[in-house]
Amino acid sequence: MHEIICPHCNKAFKIDEAGYADILKQVRDTEFEKQLHERLELAEKDKLNAVDLAKSQLTSEMQRVASEKDTEIQSLKAKLDTGEVNKKLAVNEALDDIKKERDALANMLEQIKRDTMAASELADAKLAKELLETAAAKDKEIQDLQAKLGTTLLEQKVAITAAVGAVEKERDEFKNSLKQAELEKQLAETSLKEKYETQIKDRDDAIERLRDMKARLSTKMVGETLEQHCETEFNRIRATAFPRAYFEKDNDSRSGSKGDYIFRDSDEAATEIVSIMFEMKNENDTTATKKKNEDFFKELDKDRIEKGCEYAVLVSLIEPESELYNSGIVDVFHRYPKMYVVRPQFFLPIITLLRNAAMKSLEYKKELALVKAQSVDITNFENDLDNFKTAFAKNYDLASRKFKTAIDEIDKSIDHLQKTKDALLSTDRNLRLANDKSQDVTIKKLTRRNPTMAAKFDELNEQDSSESE
Repeated sequence: MHEIICPHCNKAFKIDEAGYADILKQVRDTEFEKQLHERLELAEKDKLNAVDLAKSQLTSEMQRVASEKDTEIQSLKAKLDTGEVNKKLAVNEALDDIKKERDALANMLEQIKRDTMAASELADAKLAKELLETAAAKDKEIQDLQAKLGTTLLEQKVAITAAVGAVEKERDEFKNSLKQAELEKQLAETSLKEKYETQIKDRDDAIERLRDMKARLSTKMVGETLEQHCETEFNRIRATAFPRAYFEKDNDSRSGSKGDYIFRDSDEAATEIVSIMFEMKNENDTTATKKKNEDFFKELDKDRIEKGCEYAVLVSLIEPESELYNSGIVDVFHRYPKMYVVRPQFFLPIITLLRNAAMKSLEYKKELALVKAQSVDITNFENDLDNFKTAFAKNYDLASRKFKTAIDEIDKSIDHLQKTKDALLSTDRNLRLANDKSQDVTIKKLTRRNPTMAAKFDELNEQDSSESE
């Protein structure tokens, strides 16, 4: 039973476990809905701010591009105007030169006419013929000058036509450049628009995924759901993308700690391509003490080294408001080598990214494995040779010691046999002496110092004598 005090009347009353759990659930659900609503409102505001920012940036970019294009158009127009002025100046200069040459010829002709008239007045009939000849020559010279003048005019016209053609060609090129710039401007506007629309869509998708995940989370499923989500996502593409990969939970805690999952992939020759130690971390919104992603870096790096993995990846939903971790794949090499922090939506991309990067160094790994194998073969041969030498030396030493022992035993046996021989020879000598001594024994010698025995032998001799009679 639990005792609850009413906040209005301050009256205490008791309720059973079921009622207390129901009231607690209502309070928790209300608070969770309130915080979820606040989070959704913040996400919506972030979305609107991102849209406004994208629109502002797009407008600014369009204005900048338009300003650049207007400047370029004004420059082209100025160049065209300059070309027109230069063309007119060239025509005027050509006409002025022609007019000057024509006036000079006319003046020359007038002077010649005056000279002819003066000569005709002063000269006689004889000089008239010469005047006529001179006039004919002058007429021919005038005709030549007029022909030259026509040729010069034609050349001027050709030059003017060529200059006008070059200016028109340059104008057309400027027009094409202007059209190309306008097209590039439109493409840039379209690209920027699609880029920001894609970012907005990705942000909406991420918000929707988080909203769906929060709706399905409970206090008991907080850490386990993320692991199950990642395992399900990997198993969904395992057969097609990673047919030879190993992706299992880390159950080896002999070193005192363990990660969540270990990923290893190899090629057909069983040469390892890449290995990753994964740690999945989630945190309930109602947790009193909030954790940070960096709180798990040291332990994750330790697990990576102890389990022999090349990379370490923290899949985390912690610090949901962090712009750094929400931006995508974040490397923390400045803290720990070969370590990344990702959101769940980047779980499969980080595996693919690291695997594809490792494929480039696969040939070097194969060569290194071959060199290691050759080194192992040489090492095994040297070890076998050393073992053979050691065993042979041991057996030789043992056999040598056994042979020496056998020689010593033979020498001992020879010494023993020699002693036995000497003993036997000594016994034979003693027996011979004993025999000699026995042969030298007589009754007389035996009874010489024994009167009793002498008397007995005498009695026996007498008996023998009497019996023989």
